[in-house]
Amino acid sequence: MLTFKKGNENELEVFYQGDIILKHTPSQPAFFVGLGQEKIEGYRGNFDIEDYITERIPLRTITVHNQEVVFSHQDLHLTVRFSIEDGRCIASMNFNRPYNRFWMRLYALKDESVYGCGEQASYFNLRGRNFPLFTGESGVGRDKNSLTTFYANLKDKAGGDYYSTYYPETTFVSSRKYWFHLDTYAYADFNFKHETFHELMVWEIPKGFILSKKDHFTDLLTDLTDYTGRVPMLPEYLLDGMIIGVQGGLDQVMEYLRKAQSHGCKISGMWCQDWAGYRFTTFGKRLYWNWVLNEKLYPNLKQKIKELESENVQFLTYICPFLLENETLFNEAEQQGFLVLNQQDETYREDFGEFYCGLVDLTNPQAFEWYKGIIKQNIIALGIKGWMADFGEYLPTDCKLHNGIDALIMHNEWPVLWAKCNYEAVLETNNLGKIFYFMRAGGYLSQKYATSLWAGDQSVNWEIHDGIPSVIPAALSSGIIGNPFTHSDIGGYTSLHGNIRTKELFDRWCEMNVFTSYMRSHEGNRPKDNFQFYHDEDTMKHMGRMTQIRVHLKPYIKHLFEEASTLGYPVQRPLFMHYEEDPMGYQLQYQYLFGRDVLVKPVIEPNQTISSVYLPNDEWIHLWTGKHYVGNTTVTVDCPMGYPPVFYRKHSSFKELFSELRTKY
Repeated sequence: MLTFKKGNENELEVFYQGDIILKHTPSQPAFFVGLGQEKIEGYRGNFDIEDYITERIPLRTITVHNQEVVFSHQDLHLTVRFSIEDGRCIASMNFNRPYNRFWMRLYALKDESVYGCGEQASYFNLRGRNFPLFTGESGVGRDKNSLTTFYANLKDKAGGDYYSTYYPETTFVSSRKYWFHLDTYAYADFNFKHETFHELMVWEIPKGFILSKKDHFTDLLTDLTDYTGRVPMLPEYLLDGMIIGVQGGLDQVMEYLRKAQSHGCKISGMWCQDWAGYRFTTFGKRLYWNWVLNEKLYPNLKQKIKELESENVQFLTYICPFLLENETLFNEAEQQGFLVLNQQDETYREDFGEFYCGLVDLTNPQAFEWYKGIIKQNIIALGIKGWMADFGEYLPTDCKLHNGIDALIMHNEWPVLWAKCNYEAVLETNNLGKIFYFMRAGGYLSQKYATSLWAGDQSVNWEIHDGIPSVIPAALSSGIIGNPFTHSDIGGYTSLHGNIRTKELFDRWCEMNVFTSYMRSHEGNRPKDNFQFYHDEDTMKHMGRMTQIRVHLKPYIKHLFEEASTLGYPVQRPLFMHYEEDPMGYQLQYQYLFGRDVLVKPVIEPNQTISSVYLPNDEWIHLWTGKHYVGNTTVTVDCPMGYPPVFYRKHSSFKELFSELRTKY
């Protein structure tokens, strides 16, 4: 399975399962080492990074001993030990000097496509671009040519770019049917621009890499998640309607619930992020970051939660690892030495815009256990069945951590520690599969510890890089590396610099989210300025019909949940996952398969009533009209509001379930 082919002096090709993975020659070496000096400016979760390379040394000379290869330059030696474990190619690395920059060239084909590297919202196929991998705020607009990004950078240093992401990961999947993981959490930059190699740069000597190849993408996803671990099934209540994101206190949210229900909406949960209180800043409505129930806003909540559960409506909340300074949890954590420190060994206070917070040091085992206990006592014990586990991407790079590791190296691992804290709280209360949380930040092993993702804070508009279109490649990219469950805020979140949510945007986002892991709305950062469903009779009727369709599809979606937790298949899938021979399926990023049997192309442009959809080689039936199509072609269909372009396979075992929709809804 693993072979080495030596050419002339210092020439080597490494083959795995008959395919070349590394090609080394003196003129095109496979590895480089070097030194660099970085400059990082962090501001409210946004990181401006500059790297000055002072030395880059090609390791041209090789020595091969069985399955061990030493790549050298004078007295510099990189030892790479290859092995096969459980059918996967495993390479461990050891370097004899303390260099802090490393480059690796993985063999590539000109027409190869590449996907993953965490959650990427601008481009699904990464080929032809480089992707810096460092977790942070994903950016407002994420497009240097847009006015949204211009003003976000001008006022808040928060515009971002096409590669900005909450969830970076040094893992990708190739159209050559292999998955690859570089074993590091350090800052990395994966460059997919070259025709004959992928150049992978990282700010440390990595521990090694893993590469696994399968005959089919379905087997590849199962193999990948066998390695990383998989999340449990999502709770069944998510199949019984949508979660409405509402706030304002118990009386207010109950009014919104009853109003939605009176219009036929199937509501399975209320997400009330202001359970601990709120404040207003120039950014908009912000939460009161002391994660203790606000009894004035939500009196007798534990009893009310029981009453709601009898109606099959669950109560969901919010938490993050930051604590508001001079409040009860902050004071308790500071007294016990559980907060991250600055370089003067004082509590690091992070500026969140008109208020400051301390950060629980999750590298401190005692602090980790304490905060896990807060989740158990303050949230789970109330009967709460879900929450947003936010702000995993904010670890300052200039802070000091209990474990003594440089915060710059820990930065990309931090979201995984935060996910693990939540995971263990749920596990230790025997609630896996009954309770879930959703995260925007992630990293390697989120596949096991983050029970669900959400796409983060999209702008409330139609912009390609940060509006409604961006959540589709985000779902596909995170899914292809083993995160099966993700969704987005219905209507988006960020309303800044003139972006105001419209009714049309909300309604289109709502119909799209029927065909994702689950449905959840959000009022956004400026609720009073933006369209809200509870102010519009027509939208509530629209929500009613969409949620009824969602509940009708419960048997099929439950089947997708089971596939996700047992096989690692994402709920939203690229076309090539099931149509491997179709070249079109490798390049499409705004349509997807919802499981094996349903094809969806959401409406992501305003005022659109007609859509062109590519159908792969199969027999398809238009969900709303019943019209039959033979695939391997592009078709045009009407897409009025409430009828997005959706097709199902004629030979699906769920075809009767799908066909019933036409007469019922």
